[in-house]
Amino acid sequence: MSGSSAIANKLLANVYPRVPDFYSLIDAQCAIASDAMQALVDYMAGDASKAQTIVELEKKGSELKNHSMYVLNKSFATPMDREDIYRIIHSIDTILHYANTTIQEMGHLKLTPDQYALDMARILSEGTDALKLGFSKLRETPAVAEDDALAVGKSERNVEKAYRKALSVLFQVDAHVQHIMQSKEERVEARVMDRVTEIFKRRELYRHLSNAGDQIAKAGSVLHDIVVQVS
Repeated sequence: MSGSSAIANKLLANVYPRVPDFYSLIDAQCAIASDAMQALVDYMAGDASKAQTIVELEKKGSELKNHSMYVLNKSFATPMDREDIYRIIHSIDTILHYANTTIQEMGHLKLTPDQYALDMARILSEGTDALKLGFSKLRETPAVAEDDALAVGKSERNVEKAYRKALSVLFQVDAHVQHIMQSKEERVEARVMDRVTEIFKRRELYRHLSNAGDQIAKAGSVLHDIVVQVS
């Protein structure tokens, strides 16, 4: 390349700066979040090895988030509103964080998975998949991503329904406690206390999964806002 061509290219770059490919960065971040939620489903289904998978995916997602934020801060031009890009990056990272902290909380509370946690994890995974699909459409066909944004919102409502169902069953303790009290086993009072403690531990797990649904819904709201702006 001649000296004059290099100078011309530099001038053009200053006038028309290259726009970073935020679409690909967002797609990659969504893919990690989707994988993490599927790993959470597998963990709740009984595959304990997926706990480490989730830890590794959150670390990978955090590194990608930091890279995306660096690119955003250095970018002169962006393909969509800068604030929206920031909200996307942050909201997806929060979803990953919830997947990891769910596993950590279960470990600290010494809880094993149950059917209600599995049901909620499956709904969260469906919502994250809808989010991934919707963001993947922003580059070429943003208008049709609205259906995916609606699907994300529906997943949050379904998680809330599953959460209320889990609590309604969890706090039906009278029959269980009565059975313990009528048994001839020793340590009856201790068994009752263990049961009560278990109830509140599981309530914390269900609440945490419900909050994860709220975070997915927030990401879906960002998707909706972008669709409205660019359509």
